[in-house]
Amino acid sequence: MENTPTALTPTQLQAYFAFTEVGSLLRHAVEKQLRDAGGLSYVQFQLLARLGDAPDGQLRMTDLADGVVYSRSGLTYQAQLLEQRGLVTRSPSPDDERSIVVALTSGGRDVLATVFPGHIDAVHSLLFAGISSKDVDDLARILAQTAAHLRAAPPRSAAPRSRKKA
Repeated sequence: MENTPTALTPTQLQAYFAFTEVGSLLRHAVEKQLRDAGGLSYVQFQLLARLGDAPDGQLRMTDLADGVVYSRSGLTYQAQLLEQRGLVTRSPSPDDERSIVVALTSGGRDVLATVFPGHIDAVHSLLFAGISSKDVDDLARILAQTAAHLRAAPPRSAAPRSRKKA
């Protein structure tokens, strides 16, 4: 049986509180910027940005949900709202008719182009401006390790869906 600690060290507690405070403050500012600049929620921005990064501007709905760590039903609702605004389209996958493919429209690309400058400025000024380049490298390395550890036993919304073999 694994020896589970019963308390956090003072340094661990300090790191945890700092991490949650930074996350909360940054998210609040970023959400306000996204709402003001493009009428987007944080999740909607994540969906559009992931589609914008996809080689053909489209992804399966389950892959989007896995990438943004959001429930599949919640993602369906957010994609519906984006589709109503003309920012994405949804259609059955040509490879698997049970899957839905979400594609970025030119309107979606326009909204991304509108929100990205302010988004980049907010992230830079709030998160990175106060630390050195080496600190940014360390932060990226540490958070990547932590994300990999968390994804090793993810909640259902973050777990990649296994694909059935035909």
